[in-house]
Amino acid sequence: MLEFLFTGGGFLLLAIFLIVVAAKNIIIVPQASAFIVERLGAYNGTWETGIHFKIPLIEKVANKVTLKERVADFPPQPVITKDNVTMQIDTVIYFQITDAKLFTYGVVHPMAAIENLTATTLRNIIGDLELDQTLTSRDVINTKMRAILDEATDPWGIKVNRVELKNIIPPREIQDAMERQMKAERERREAILKAEGEKRSAILIAEGEKESLILKAEAKKEAQIREAEGEAQAILAVQKALADGIRYLNEAAPNDAVIKLKSLEAFEKAADGKATKIIIPSEIQGLAGLATSLKEFTKE
Repeated sequence: MLEFLFTGGGFLLLAIFLIVVAAKNIIIVPQASAFIVERLGAYNGTWETGIHFKIPLIEKVANKVTLKERVADFPPQPVITKDNVTMQIDTVIYFQITDAKLFTYGVVHPMAAIENLTATTLRNIIGDLELDQTLTSRDVINTKMRAILDEATDPWGIKVNRVELKNIIPPREIQDAMERQMKAERERREAILKAEGEKRSAILIAEGEKESLILKAEAKKEAQIREAEGEAQAILAVQKALADGIRYLNEAAPNDAVIKLKSLEAFEKAADGKATKIIIPSEIQGLAGLATSLKEFTKE
């Protein structure tokens, strides 16, 4: 056997064995990961991204930790509000391992520990709130839980980035009451909107009628103004013509006979009317007889 080991075949087998052992003990740590290495059962170091060589039989990789952000979706937990309403709430936690050594040696079953810590923290916070506050204060609850969990998990090498309440499930009777309340609120808003619409419609109709009456009044006023202006212009035209006639007569310097003749013509026009009596001044009575004689002479 010893002779075989010192022969060429033995050296070949030994070389192959050493190569296999070396290959198995070359460790490549991928990106965003960390390996915990123990030497003879004790913590030796944390290997980060890159290539490393492990001493056979002395060192071992105790834990492989991913440093990426993780998501833990826990099942619904029963909680009781300040006004004694029992409901189911499930949470989602976004966390990241910042220290692989603390995560490995800090707590046994860290995920179970985070789940239990989340449940107890949630019960403590919800216990100080009433039902309405619980339903409307998600952001406040998320912020409080994140701060408490981040502080509690810091010794475990875990950083809690966000906490979200995924679902809040109140009891069936509470849900029915909330649905009835929402239905009544929707009906109330519908009635208000309908009343406002009818009010707006009535206002628009009244404004339309008002504007119509104003326009009609303005049109009537404009017509009366135009009619009055027309009458005034007609009166001015008549007065102007009369004034022009008087001016022309004055310029012509008529004698008494012409004036009396014109007066006679005026009385003749008056006689054609419906008057039953006409009093003729004495100074033009002679002219009246003369005019009658001229008319008869003309007819013959």
